[in-house]
Amino acid sequence: MTPSNSPFARTPPPSYYAVIFSSQRSAGGAAEYDRMAERMVELAAQQPGFLGVETVRGADGFGITVSYWSSEEAISAWKAHLEHQAAQTAGKKLWYSDYQLRVAKVERAYGKTPGDQPNAK
Repeated sequence: MTPSNSPFARTPPPSYYAVIFSSQRSAGGAAEYDRMAERMVELAAQQPGFLGVETVRGADGFGITVSYWSSEEAISAWKAHLEHQAAQTAGKKLWYSDYQLRVAKVERAYGKTPGDQPNAK
């Protein structure tokens, strides 16, 4: 799960799945959208197989949220969750002028770890 002091999800060693949700927000309803988005992250974190989430949104309303899951079954269960379905319907009708959702299997993952120091010359 994503620690509150870091924007990075703390995922296990691969393999696992990433659900990549790219969206363009439409005008209006920002406060309601923010509440719903916060609730969806809170609710997803309670679902079996949830591993973490990373999300960003630009000033122009374009955003990308990547949620990480242990299995395709966990992703399917999240998609079918009743409260999540209500949020999906609201998003299509009220909050998104466009969106794309992609599911990918993560085979490799690497990066800088906390505490890494740059090479001194």
